[in-house]
Order: sequence, then structure tokens, then C-alpha cells
Amino acid sequence: MFVVSEEIVKEIMTQELAYDAIKGAFITSYQARGEIFPVVIAKGCDKGNIFSIKSGNLFDQRLSGLKMGSYWSKNTLRGLPNHNTTIILLDEETGRTHAIINGGYLNGLRTAAANAVATDYLARREATVLGVLGAGHQSIFEIKAICQIRNIKRILINSRQQETAERAVRLLADDGIQAEVSTTEQVCRQADILVTVTSATAPLFQADWIRPGTHISAMGADQSGKQELPIELISCAALYADLPAQSRKIGEFESASLLTPELKITAIGAVLSGDDRGRRSSDEITIFDSSGIALQDLSIAKMVLDTAISRGLVNQVKF
Repeated sequence: MFVVSEEIVKEIMTQELAYDAIKGAFITSYQARGEIFPVVIAKGCDKGNIFSIKSGNLFDQRLSGLKMGSYWSKNTLRGLPNHNTTIILLDEETGRTHAIINGGYLNGLRTAAANAVATDYLARREATVLGVLGAGHQSIFEIKAICQIRNIKRILINSRQQETAERAVRLLADDGIQAEVSTTEQVCRQADILVTVTSATAPLFQADWIRPGTHISAMGADQSGKQELPIELISCAALYADLPAQSRKIGEFESASLLTPELKITAIGAVLSGDDRGRRSSDEITIFDSSGIALQDLSIAKMVLDTAISRGLVNQVKF
């Protein structure tokens, strides 16, 4: 069995490699060259602590496994991220554990890469203003990923907690990225690209704050009851998702689908493979919902593991 630490992951994985891995995973999902199984949502012993399990397989790579993501609400008091991730890859012949990968940092890159891939194919080429609602740990990954695929000239950030937004601005400045704190309304009204990355269970803004031609990536909804966008906006936009069926059950489009069961949601893989044209006009509002699929985790984990083995960074251990 191989054990891959977070330090090794950071040595290997880049935003560019994450982009390639996630783009491939979306196409694989759309072309049904792998399976995605129902998400399991569970709770820890203490209130506010939850974890989820996403599992799947990739036929052509002969790969099966799962990701366990946890949210422990009091970790910030311990100086630790609230979110943590572990990825387990199985030996396809025996079903025994083949690798365990510390996926905390990797999950940040993977989630942001999903945003970057969808935004790259759906946002207008001339988009230069990035708005972000939510300023937690994941928002930094999201901003850096978008800056890789667009010439972003202005970044506006809003958070329910002013100090959190200010901290995000400082962290970005340390990496040479200039951002500013703004109100929710101004973020929405000025953004060419809007990213929502919160745990909200109700809309964050009003539909009429969004300008024609805006692209929105909704990154926060990953279980039933979460919602970041107003239904009025969803009803008049072109909708895309990593996995449409999952988006209707635990993603951003859950509430809208309950009201409109025939709601059209296109798999982003259809756009990436050329089966769907994506954005149809410069005035169209496009929305991408990322509820997260196991094939993303398997694809990026295999990339890390294969690279770590080839570089001699990991050795097998007995288990």
C-alpha cells in the first residue's frame, strides 16, 4: 500500500495539472466511461461535524475508490482547516487498499480546477472583473485558478464576516494578487465572472443584480438544502453542471428542479467534448453548478500517485 502525504502532494500537483485532470474527468463522466455512486452524507458525534463519501470507478484506467471529505466546525480554534479530505484507491484485482492520499490541499486544487475548466469554456473571453462571495479557505484556491485562465484586472470579495474578507485580501496580496473588499451588491453588479463559495442555505443576492453576459460558478452546494443563487436567476440562465442528476438532488439546482422538473441542465462534459456549444451569446447568463463528483477525485489522485511512484517519492508499506 502507498501512503501519499500532503507534503508530497504539494511537491507534485500544480493548478495546470489539476486543470487537465479535472477536464478529463468531466469528459469521462459525460461519456459514461466510469460510474458515480450515490453520495453518502454522515455526521460526527458532536453537532456541526459532518463527513461525506463520494465513490466511483474509471473503466479505461481500471481504477476504483472513494473520497471522504469532513467538516469539523471547531477546527479553526485548533489552528486547523475545518475541511479535510482523504482519498482511497483500491487494488482492482483484490479490492485491498492500494493507496491512501492526504487530499486536503489536493481537494482545494481539484475543486478550483472544476471552476476554472467550466469558466474557461463558458465565460466571455473579454471578462476581466472577478467577483467572489465567500472568503474562506477554498476561496483563495478559486481566485488563483480563475486568474490562470482569464486576464483578471479587478477582484471584488465579500464575506458575511468583514475580517474574513480582509484576511483573504492579505493572503492574496502575499502571492501578488490584488483584491478588494466590497459589498455583496457591488460584487454582483460589477462582476463579469461571479464565484459563490459558501455554505449558504438561502440566496446570497437578488437576481436583478446580475448583468447580462455574466458567468456564475456556484461552488458551495454539495448536499440537500444548500443554496446560493436565487431561483429567478436560474430560471432565465443557461445551466451547466458536473453531473446534472446529482445537481438536481444535492446541488445548486435542487430547489429550482423541484419547482420545474423539466429544468434543462447540460453536463459540462458535453461542452468540453464539443457536443454542446456552451455560451450562445455575449448577453447570455451562464451558471455552472459544482456539487463534486468522485471521478474528479480518482483522476487527480491517480495523477499524483503515478507521479510520486515514478519520482521515487513514495514506497509501499505493509498494512
